[in-house]
Amino acid sequence: MTALLRYQAALLLRSQRALPPVILYAAVLAIGVQSGQPVLDSLGWTAAALLPVAAWLVRICATNEPSAARSCVGAAAGPERAHLACVTVALAAAGALGVVATVFVTFISDATSADHQIRLSAVQAGAAGLLATLACALLGTAVGALTTRPLLRSPGRAVPALLLGALLALVVTGSPARAAVSALVTGSQEGTVPVPVLPLAGAALLAAAAIAAACALTTRRSS
Repeated sequence: MTALLRYQAALLLRSQRALPPVILYAAVLAIGVQSGQPVLDSLGWTAAALLPVAAWLVRICATNEPSAARSCVGAAAGPERAHLACVTVALAAAGALGVVATVFVTFISDATSADHQIRLSAVQAGAAGLLATLACALLGTAVGALTTRPLLRSPGRAVPALLLGALLALVVTGSPARAAVSALVTGSQEGTVPVPVLPLAGAALLAAAAIAAACALTTRRSS
C-alpha cells in the first residue's frame, strides 16, 4: 500500500492538476479572511471553503491516470487498493492544505469574540478550527468519492454532481460540515471556544462509508 500511496502522490504533484483547487482555496481565503478579524469566524470560513476543494482533489486523483495505466495498476495491486490509494492521497492533500491554512488564519486573526469584547485562547481556537477543517476535508472527500469514477464516469454528470454535493454538504441540516462551521460561528458570537468532536466523528463515518462503497464498486466493475 505504501508504494501505491507514493505512486499516487507523485502523480498528483507532477501533473500540477492540484494547482487550480489550491489557488482557488487561497483566493477564497484572501476574500473572506482579513487580518484582525475574530478568529473563530475566520476559521469557520477557512473550514467551509476546504470542503469543495477536498472533493475536487479526489476527482483529480481518481482521473489522473490514463485508462490503460489505471488498468495495469489495478491488475497488479487490485482495483480496490488502487482506488483507495487515490482517495487517501487526495484526503491527505486536503488535510495538509487545511492544517496550513488553519495555522496561518489563527496567527493573523484576533483571538476575540465576534464583538471583540471577550478574549479567547488562540491555541484553543486554533484547535477547534483544526477539528472543523478536518471534518470538512473528510466530508469533501466523501462527496468526491461519490461523484467520480467508478460511480460517475462522465464529466458532464460528475462535475455538476460534485458541485451540488459540496453545496448540500455545507447547507443541509444535520451535515457534519455545517455543524462544525456553525459551532465556530456560534462560539464567536457567545465568546466561547467549541470542541466540534461530534461533527468530526460523523464526517469520518460518512467518509469511511463513501470510500468503502466506491472501492467496492471499483472491484465489481473491474471483475
